[in-house]
Amino acid sequence: MSADVELDRVTIRFGHFTAVKDASLKIAGGEFFSLLGPSGCGKTTLLRTISGFLQPSEGGVRIGGEDMRGIEPNKRPTALIFQNLALFPLMTVAENIGYGLRVRGVGRAARRRRAEELLALVALPDQGHKRVSELSGGQKQRVAIARALAVEPKVLLLDEPLSALDLKLRQHMRNELRAIQKRVGITFIYITHDQGEALTMSDRIAVMNNGVIEQIGTGREIYAAPRTPFVASFVGENNGFAGRIGRVDAASAELETPFGTLVGRRGEGAAPGRPGTIFIRPESLRVAAPGEAASLQAEILTTAYEGSATHLFLRDAEGRAITMTAGNREAAAIPAAGARIGLVHDPAEAIVLATDGPAA
Repeated sequence: MSADVELDRVTIRFGHFTAVKDASLKIAGGEFFSLLGPSGCGKTTLLRTISGFLQPSEGGVRIGGEDMRGIEPNKRPTALIFQNLALFPLMTVAENIGYGLRVRGVGRAARRRRAEELLALVALPDQGHKRVSELSGGQKQRVAIARALAVEPKVLLLDEPLSALDLKLRQHMRNELRAIQKRVGITFIYITHDQGEALTMSDRIAVMNNGVIEQIGTGREIYAAPRTPFVASFVGENNGFAGRIGRVDAASAELETPFGTLVGRRGEGAAPGRPGTIFIRPESLRVAAPGEAASLQAEILTTAYEGSATHLFLRDAEGRAITMTAGNREAAAIPAAGARIGLVHDPAEAIVLATDGPAA
C-alpha cells in the first residue's frame, strides 16, 4: 500500500533563519519523487518535517489525506533511511531487518519469515545469517531498505542513501532502488544533490534553492525546459550567455549580447528590454561548417575523451568559458588545442530566461 503526501505552504524557521519557505507540492501515491538541490537548500529539513522529526512553523503536512499535525514519527506511516544507514553491527542481517517488528511485539517466527521474504525482494536470499560487517556497501544499502520495508510503511523517505558509495556502485544501486520501488509500489521520497540520480530514478523532481522550490516536473521537463536560471545552471551542464532580451514572439526570443544576437526558445519571464541569459547545453553546440554563419567564435583550450563522447573546453574572445560535447565521429574532425572555431546551435535546443526576477 502507498499514500500520497501533500505539503501545504510549509515554512520552517530556526530562530531568525528560514530553512524552507512556503513549500507546496503533492506527491502521488506510488510515485518515486526526488528533492534535488545543493547542500543547505532545505531538502533534508523538508524530509524530516514529513517524517515528523520537525514540525512546520507554518503550513501543514498531510499523508494519505490525514493531517500529520501533532503525530509523532513512530505513529506516521513512514520509514526513514538515513545517509549513514544506521545498521546494528552486532546483529545479524535478519535481526536487523526484523528489529522494527520486534519493537512492535511481533513473534520470532513471524519476524524470520518476513526477513526471508524481504531478503528475496532485495536480491539477498540466504544472507540472513551474516553479520553486517560481512556485507559489501551495496548489500548494506539493500539491508537498510529491507529493514525499512519490514514495518510496511506507506511512504519510504531516503536521505542521500547512496552518497558514500563509489561511482560504479552508485550507478548500479540507482537501478536497484528503482526496481525495488516498482516491485513494492509504495511512495518513495528521495533526497539528493546528484542530478544524475534524480534524473535517472525519479518520476518527478522538485528542485530547491535557498529553501524555495523553484520547479517541479519530470526529469525531461526540468532538463529541457528549466523555468529559472538556477535550475538551468544546476541541473546538468549548461553554457550561459548574458545580455538584454530583444524581439520575442510566442515561441522564441532573441538575446542581444556584446558579440551578437543569439536566438532560443522563449522561457520564463522573457520580455523585450529585460536582462536575460540564454542557456545552451554542451551537446547542443556543434562546429560550424565551412561558409556557415557561426553563433559564437571560440578557441579550443583542451579536450577530454570520455568513451562515448568527447568534451571540448573553449574560450571566447571575452574570456568566457564554453563547453561543447561532441560524438566521437564529429570529434575526430575537430582541430587541435589552440585552434579557433565557429560554433552553431539549434535555437529550439536553447532557452532564454529573464534574470531580474518576476515580470511586472
